[in-house]
Amino acid sequence: MVAAADESENLSGFLEALGYAEEPMGMFYTDEEPENGTTPKPGKLPSIEAEARREVDFKEIWGNFSCVMGQLLIARQRKTAAYFDRERFGCLGGAFFLGYLKPQLESIVHYVSTGIPGVMEGERYLESPDMTRRFYETIDPRPAPKRFCVFKPVTRFREDEEPEVVVFFARPEAISGLHQLATFVTNDLEAVASPFGAGCANIVTWPIKFFEQGRLKAVLGGWDPSERRYLKADEITFAVPWEMYRRMLRRWCESFLTADAWKVVQKRIVRSRKAWKEEG
Repeated sequence: MVAAADESENLSGFLEALGYAEEPMGMFYTDEEPENGTTPKPGKLPSIEAEARREVDFKEIWGNFSCVMGQLLIARQRKTAAYFDRERFGCLGGAFFLGYLKPQLESIVHYVSTGIPGVMEGERYLESPDMTRRFYETIDPRPAPKRFCVFKPVTRFREDEEPEVVVFFARPEAISGLHQLATFVTNDLEAVASPFGAGCANIVTWPIKFFEQGRLKAVLGGWDPSERRYLKADEITFAVPWEMYRRMLRRWCESFLTADAWKVVQKRIVRSRKAWKEEG
């Protein structure tokens, strides 16, 4: 586990080399509710059958709206956990991508695409409801294996806990180091993917899907305009499966991160952090 002394020391050196001032967040599923953390208000998770019967209270659902990425922002700021379950799902997109709702409601299919004339405006992220259904069928989230989906800083994991995915939130200079390191530790020239998806899809659903297909892929995200308000300016996400993360911890010091070319990037990272008043 990452809490072991040698790996904790590797993590400290790794983050320092990246110029990364924030501890990455690990994600896992568990039946144990965190003692501390942030979570959405409880609500009734609808189904497509209830929707067909017109029994879904959308006013209540939207009234309790809470984006997964928004909860994560709070957790990052407080250095605590963010967690979700079938009652505390936050939004219907998050419920789907975290594995609590399937199939996705037809109302959301239309909302993500063209909307419904006279009823609701669409986000127009995909050109048609048919294309949106195709996306949902393709990404096909794994059902949540345990009650809670929990995110928390990687050093907060106990010895008997292990993240499935580790998520970095950073600006392009630090991301460039992670991007190149992904290939260094896998020898895969396409080790980093950046598929279409909501913010939570790219930090949970896609990394898990690739891994279950036998593909050790990092996923670059943060492109969903609806999630941008919950990220720092110019910040994007980089999610890696646990196995890739462990390889990065073990081998970063063998890589370009200790070479002269990276020292130039480190200077840019310092300038960037000063420009954003993140350090003196």
